Amino acid sequence: MDTVTQGILTRDEMESRRLEAAQDLQRGLSQSQVARKFGVSRTTASRWCRALTGTGIEGLRKRRAPGRPSRLKPDQLQGVAEIYQAGPRVAGFTSDTWTTARFAEAIFARFGVRYDPDHVGRIMHRLGLRERMRVRRRVEEQPVFGSRFAPNPVLSRPEVSPTVA
Repeated sequence: MDTVTQGILTRDEMESRRLEAAQDLQRGLSQSQVARKFGVSRTTASRWCRALTGTGIEGLRKRRAPGRPSRLKPDQLQGVAEIYQAGPRVAGFTSDTWTTARFAEAIFARFGVRYDPDHVGRIMHRLGLRERMRVRRRVEEQPVFGSRFAPNPVLSRPEVSPTVA
């Protein structure tokens, strides 16, 4: 059995996967076999089977996406990527570092659409403009302690704490 490599699928790709799985279920493949073939959990295969027996093929077709529609059109999203690639100085900022707040300002200036900086970070990630990762301090900047419970030097002086010898 061929397995489908998992990744981020579009809504159309997910629908075609469900419909193909429905054909396999109708041909007599077990839910476990379908789950292995399409790289999904057995719970998902079971849900597909339940939808197929309940409402038929129509139950596996894609429905309208939940949530609010995007305020930027696809061509505007391409413009957002171009703004990012051009850099913050071109957008009128004084340094070469994009922050989500700056990027939100640049989007508002160009398209008149105001986004919260947190949501702008999600847009940047979705467009592949930045990776989600924490910034780590360089090794020479990290403090070095002899033990996890290193004494506080301010409180360990004899004149402040008479119990310290």
